[in-house]
Amino acid sequence: MSAEVRTVNHKHLQIKVRLPGEFLELEGEVEALVKRRLDRGSVSLGVHLAESLRSGGPELQPAVAARLKRDLLKLAKDLGLEPQLSLDTLARLPGVVAVSHQPTARAHERERKAVLKVVEQALSALESMREAEGLALAKDLAVHRKELARLARAILKRMPQVVKDHQAALTRRVEELLAGRATLSPGDLAREVALLADKVDVSEELARLESHLSQFDAILGRAGPVGRTLDFLVQELLREANTIGSKCTDAAVAHAVVEMKTAIERLREQVQNVE
Repeated sequence: MSAEVRTVNHKHLQIKVRLPGEFLELEGEVEALVKRRLDRGSVSLGVHLAESLRSGGPELQPAVAARLKRDLLKLAKDLGLEPQLSLDTLARLPGVVAVSHQPTARAHERERKAVLKVVEQALSALESMREAEGLALAKDLAVHRKELARLARAILKRMPQVVKDHQAALTRRVEELLAGRATLSPGDLAREVALLADKVDVSEELARLESHLSQFDAILGRAGPVGRTLDFLVQELLREANTIGSKCTDAAVAHAVVEMKTAIERLREQVQNVE
């Protein structure tokens, strides 16, 4: 008897159980075992029985033995032979000892427990494999998370220069429009620059992104299922990156945002493997 478990990514827990016909009543118990061990993924679980376990053992057929004995004795008489029948000879004849395909109640209960045991063993092996994969995943997630933090710092460092560049561009544009026909007071120009700086300011988005990354670290260190929470956090990280890109059109910032989205997409792909 053996059990095989396969899992693939899925947002929720989806279970498919394949059991031998004589053990279909165990499907609910098997699903309960899976739910106690797993919280996420598409799970396919099958149990295979050895052919020898599908029978209830040998059974004597006295009626067949008696009929064969009569026929053999009659044949010996008809042929004028001295009959030499023994129990061993009779037992070897076809049909005298038959294999029952209906196990006894005790045998069925024993096999029922064996089915649940191999399922537990298969799930334990799956958990061990998942733990090993989880350690590798955590390292990979840490790499992408570190890259996101680096890009966020680069954008924050770039922002004062972005404001200066916009101020210079605004000043040139005003001078071109006025063309010496009028002048703009320093106060008015300062007010316009302040409004422009407010429009391109992404400090709030960067602060929220940093907060999400800190929460990401905390969740990775938490025991128990965390995949769905990480899914949500990745969506929030992408939201902040999109907002930064739409508010600030500076070429250097735009390039950093593209790299940031790439790192977030890699996080999203790996998070799908986290339970």
